[in-house]
Amino acid sequence: MTMRLPTIQGVIKRRILVNFRAEPAAIQRILPGSFRPKLQNGLAIAGICLIRLEHMRPLYAPEFVGLASENAAHRIAVLWDENGKRREGVYINRRDTDSFINAAVGGTLFPGEHHKAHFEIEETASEIDFAMKSDDEEVSVEVKGKVADALPETSVFSSLAEASKFFEAGSLGFSVTHDVHSLDGVTLQTKEWKVAPLEISLVRSSFYDNESIFAKGEIEFDHALIMRDIKHEWHSAPSFALK
Repeated sequence: MTMRLPTIQGVIKRRILVNFRAEPAAIQRILPGSFRPKLQNGLAIAGICLIRLEHMRPLYAPEFVGLASENAAHRIAVLWDENGKRREGVYINRRDTDSFINAAVGGTLFPGEHHKAHFEIEETASEIDFAMKSDDEEVSVEVKGKVADALPETSVFSSLAEASKFFEAGSLGFSVTHDVHSLDGVTLQTKEWKVAPLEISLVRSSFYDNESIFAKGEIEFDHALIMRDIKHEWHSAPSFALK
């Protein structure tokens, strides 16, 4: 059995959730095991979590020993049944990071294997210009936006509160590993949960824009959210067996 660090704590300095709405059948094609897409007004919700973590360290370790990193996770809101009960969370089919340590220990000391990537970010309190490209050249992401007052009128969510509730429920994540029969589990616990809309002027994703994965019209950008300066903890969760 792989040893896991029981709890990691730190600060979410900045987290952007770039969200897409998609035809459920298109998402079901890429989901493993018994996962099925969690729907909002009849559509599946997929996206990318772009997150800067700071002061990351084992629980009870002093803050000055903590590490910082930029990370990206491609994720899909999912449901599954467990012991006769419906569960929900996110399926993470790809994690990227600028941290050598995250890439080295992800999947061993801490759940979730990470790919090394290069990040270029310019930001102020209200605007962000984000670009990421993985070292293996498999994944790239570009996002430009500014803090807004409301979601786009075209969003499948009727309000910020509705969107916030949807994503807050997805605290349990299962990540792809080299083991085709198992996914690594991890739970995010935040000390508070507060998001703001992000008005997007540019969004590009090598994964969601790939027409060999999603046919034209099967998936489109819906909205983005941003949160800052959130104390949090990561807890290992049982792995998810794929049959």
